[in-house]
Amino acid sequence: MADPFEVRQRFTTLLSHLSASHTSLQKAALYALKNREMDEDLHSCILEQLDRTNMNTRANIMFFIECLCEYASKENSAGDASAMGYVRMLQRDILAVVECVVGEEGANVRVVRKVLGTLQGLGILLQETVTELDAVLKSREVAHPFMTMGADEAKSVSGPGGGARNGAPKMDKRQIEQRIEEDRERHKRLRESIWAVPGDGYEELERLWEEASEVGEDDYVVAREDAEERRKVIAYG
Repeated sequence: MADPFEVRQRFTTLLSHLSASHTSLQKAALYALKNREMDEDLHSCILEQLDRTNMNTRANIMFFIECLCEYASKENSAGDASAMGYVRMLQRDILAVVECVVGEEGANVRVVRKVLGTLQGLGILLQETVTELDAVLKSREVAHPFMTMGADEAKSVSGPGGGARNGAPKMDKRQIEQRIEEDRERHKRLRESIWAVPGDGYEELERLWEEASEVGEDDYVVAREDAEERRKVIAYG
């Protein structure tokens, strides 16, 4: 068995260096699952990091939680329930997690909403729980300047003193630029995966069928014109 202190230190380092990269999130999640016999200690590391880190890392930890729960659910579905300790502790402490990630500045409301929706879809959180948590999010949704700006405007928020408008907490310009880049990375990955379907069965055919428009008169006209063109090619070929 690995040394508990070393495992905590390594896991804390992974959490503090999380980025928007899926590889980064996956690495931390797999490390947690590998050391699941220490799930209570590692869960406490998650709460500690949420309490002491900046808003960007808190957002990345929220996405890490999504990744960890997804992997734990897959293992549970495969007959191994040993990783579900993380899920049960998250269910118990979800309010504290949400409050830490959102923070008083309310800058991570969209991140939290997205992850809560995923956790509800996985069956980890009940709809009633998500609804109650959304009330907390609405109370923190105070038009944080970072969330309502475009990229260029956000970069100009921090003046010489790094201050923010509307009485919001001071924001470091480097953190703002980092958040913009990480959001771009997440949106890019979302666009890459949005079309993906499972490889088994007829999922792809069914999706294409659902997305196809109804056949109209114009479609018959085009089909007749195409058939006529083919006949001419064959006749003069």
